[in-house]
Amino acid sequence: MITSLAGVPHLLTKPTRTVALAYTGASGAPYGLRLLECLIQAGCCVYLTISPAAQAVFKQELDLSFSEKPEEVAKDLSGRYGASMDQLRVFGHQDWFAPMASGSNPPDAMVICPCSMGTVAAIASGVSDNLIERAADVCLKEKRPLVLVPRESPLSVIHLENMLRLARLGVVILPPAPGFYHKPTSISDLLNFVVARVLDHLKVDHQLLKHWGIPEPVSPS
Repeated sequence: MITSLAGVPHLLTKPTRTVALAYTGASGAPYGLRLLECLIQAGCCVYLTISPAAQAVFKQELDLSFSEKPEEVAKDLSGRYGASMDQLRVFGHQDWFAPMASGSNPPDAMVICPCSMGTVAAIASGVSDNLIERAADVCLKEKRPLVLVPRESPLSVIHLENMLRLARLGVVILPPAPGFYHKPTSISDLLNFVVARVLDHLKVDHQLLKHWGIPEPVSPS
């Protein structure tokens, strides 16, 4: 038990796992939405930021338009995925008062999915011109898990060198390149493969895929 400044005692409780999720202007909007859905289903608290370029990508790939008001986006996505009260918070691209903008209140982990090569370059260079870049910088300096899901093809030497620089700092570089050993039969199967890998690195439980080497359960006879 601790005492607040107002002299009112309250109990310390273990907070819900908080994940900062960012969408940037690379192809792969379906991955980002599926990841958001799974994080909410797992009971995580999600801090979501959407770049202006990402808004254009989501409109192109999913015919999904986001409101300019973060609170409206939060309301819409919370209703879509059944988020509990305050489980999903949406922040503007230039909101410097968002929790993840400061090392005094970093998220437990951060994922940028999809992640543009421009965002990769900015993070690798220590640039913090917007909330997404600043939140990633905070995760680096506070040694919190940072997962990037970069999409570009082919990759230039600049792209590769930027990702290598980040990987050496402990950043997880997780390209959206689904495998086929699980015998996918739908686009959903391919999405789930990549999202499952992201959740594994976040240490968030899921049932999207059977883990390798785990035998099928035997039905009682």
